[in-house]
Amino acid sequence: MDPRLLDILVCPVTKAPLVYNRDKQELQCKASRLAYPIRDGIPIMLEEEAREMGEEELAALR
Repeated sequence: MDPRLLDILVCPVTKAPLVYNRDKQELQCKASRLAYPIRDGIPIMLEEEAREMGEEELAALR
């Protein structure tokens, strides 16, 4: 994932910054509690494609 892309992408729901999770290939938003998948190097920034994160995952975010 290109770090420059992370500088401009925000959560489409809350407009909050995203955290890249390399292991899960996701962009995660603590504010909305959603994780957006990255498929073939392309972030899928659609609310209906996102999954809700659990409490443990949220606590692990910086």
